[in-house]
Amino acid sequence: MRGRRSSGIKMFLGAFVCCFLWGSAFPAIKIGYRLWGIGGDETMRIVRFAGIRFFLAGALVILFASAKRKKLLLPRRDEWGRIMLLSLFQTVGQYVFFYIGLAHTTGVNSAVVDSLTTFFAILIASLFMRMERLTARKLLGCLLGSVGVVLINLTPEGFSFRPLGDGLVALSALCYGVSSALIKRYSAEHDTVLFSGYQFLLGGAVMTLFGQLGTMAGGGAVGGGEPSVKAVLLLLYLAFVSSAAYTLWGILLKRSDVSRISVFGFMNPVIGVVLSALLLGEGAQLGIRYAAALVLIAAGIIAVNIGGSHEQR
Repeated sequence: MRGRRSSGIKMFLGAFVCCFLWGSAFPAIKIGYRLWGIGGDETMRIVRFAGIRFFLAGALVILFASAKRKKLLLPRRDEWGRIMLLSLFQTVGQYVFFYIGLAHTTGVNSAVVDSLTTFFAILIASLFMRMERLTARKLLGCLLGSVGVVLINLTPEGFSFRPLGDGLVALSALCYGVSSALIKRYSAEHDTVLFSGYQFLLGGAVMTLFGQLGTMAGGGAVGGGEPSVKAVLLLLYLAFVSSAAYTLWGILLKRSDVSRISVFGFMNPVIGVVLSALLLGEGAQLGIRYAAALVLIAAGIIAVNIGGSHEQR
């Protein structure tokens, strides 16, 4: 019993660290756009910015893992195909669809639709890949978490579905769900850290090229001028966020059910809102609505994780 409780605490702390890092990316990205002179409507420059971030994240993972193991971390020949498939969903598909979709919808809609990531992750792991059982409390946990996310982003404008915007954000969420299941499956036979590093490296390179070509085709600025030290340091921090959080997330997925880990993702927007309030001076937005949302999300996490036994097939 004590060992099970200790394992649960470690899982919670690991998931919280991931969500805190991802939550900190919300204000950090906004600050990064300002420091790099990127407008909110410059979608291709945003994709290129994200590509450089993920490429650096992959390089950091490979560099530190290689230094720790005192040898260069290289995939086997038979692993490249799986790394490319994982990169296609986890980095390229998820973020290209998200950024393009975000340019054609509201922030409220994108947050609501993006909360489908947890639903997709659980449904794919249970119904399609047969990794675990789909239960009523898992669905209840997802529902509570989604209501919490909706509550955070609720505005008088309401919600209206836009295929080019919300449809692409939904595809981004689907890509996340597929990638979570792939990470879980691949981690049984392969090095999670190696796969994390190289999928970022490949995905970041593809996104950087895609964003660069899109920027040039649209007649936008290619270079963007000489970056400041602050701009470079912030980009490195964002790369660290991706490298550390996704690597740790992959390790957590390896050791537990997809549902028990993925449901923690509902914490991301809450942490993002709180950190945005502290770092961007948006504290006036906080209130009883966010406290209620946090309670709902916490209830969802508890609903999915209640009980000590795993439900894998």
